[in-house]
Amino acid sequence: MNDKIDFLATIEKAEHQRAARRNFIRLCGGAAAMTGGLALLSGCDDDDTPDPVVTPTPAPTQGAVTDADILNFALQLEYLEGNYYAYAVTGGGIPANLRTGTGFQSGVIAGSGEGAARQVSFSDPIIAQYAREIAFDELAHITFLRTQLGSAAVAQPSINLSGSASVITPGGATVPGAFTAAARAAGVIGATEIFDPFANDINFLIGSYLLTDVGVSAYRGSARLITNKTYLDASAGILATEAYHDGVIRSSLYALGLSAPSTAIFDRIQRISDTRDTLDGSTDTDQGIGTAGNANLVPTDDNGLVLGRTANQVLNVVFQNAAVGTQRGGFFPEGVNGAIRTTIANP
Repeated sequence: MNDKIDFLATIEKAEHQRAARRNFIRLCGGAAAMTGGLALLSGCDDDDTPDPVVTPTPAPTQGAVTDADILNFALQLEYLEGNYYAYAVTGGGIPANLRTGTGFQSGVIAGSGEGAARQVSFSDPIIAQYAREIAFDELAHITFLRTQLGSAAVAQPSINLSGSASVITPGGATVPGAFTAAARAAGVIGATEIFDPFANDINFLIGSYLLTDVGVSAYRGSARLITNKTYLDASAGILATEAYHDGVIRSSLYALGLSAPSTAIFDRIQRISDTRDTLDGSTDTDQGIGTAGNANLVPTDDNGLVLGRTANQVLNVVFQNAAVGTQRGGFFPEGVNGAIRTTIANP
């Protein structure tokens, strides 16, 4: 509870940041939607009980992809990241007023027992502060995107945020927690072991790498498709923030890797990176953090540009499935809302 109070106090001290964001939204034509949303975690759950599930009613299929479709796709990723960091910092998900919208609305699958989504007991106060700041930014991103989209904003779908050995999806399927499934696929843990991203500082950072690294590549890949300058500016701003987050996460993992008694952290991150690269086609869209003797803190191409993924490649990664025609799985066990929700062939 003290961590939650401290986090809320941190948010109150950041009033000037909220005011700046509100001014930017007004300039973009957004109007006042940050005022209620940036009560931020005041409405968060304070336990590990999953949100009630609404019976899925898939959104209608749309035609050509629009700027709004791209922002809605980004919003799905922000729901995922926002809930992860909110749970890590406070033990609960994002506020209920930030989960509504078009399509099917559902909650977080937190799991139970070992691996369940919960507040992290950070041992390093610096990493705890990183987590709090990132959580604040992710909630601000959700609020900002929902403001820009207005009534077209999609609802939060079902999100598998667990590291438990098994969870039950809204559709009734029994599957591993998404973090455990990803770690098993990468060979980071054994076939019957679990990966608990809420267990300690290192696991939290690895869980962060699993999500935020993908978020950066998603915004980079979508930038070329956005035609509206206001939307493009907003996307560029979020990309920059996500890249800062990712830099902190990768640098922290690298520092911990140097102080570890073995190369375990470097090996784990490289295995996760290699596995993601097998999911999204033949192009190089992922990189680890390097080795003890050769750091790779910023994943870039030969031109020094951050790596980008297409929306389809992002779906492959978050669904944890490379098959064409996939519509659900992994972190989104019932799929996502909006027009971009089915995988196609990658180059």
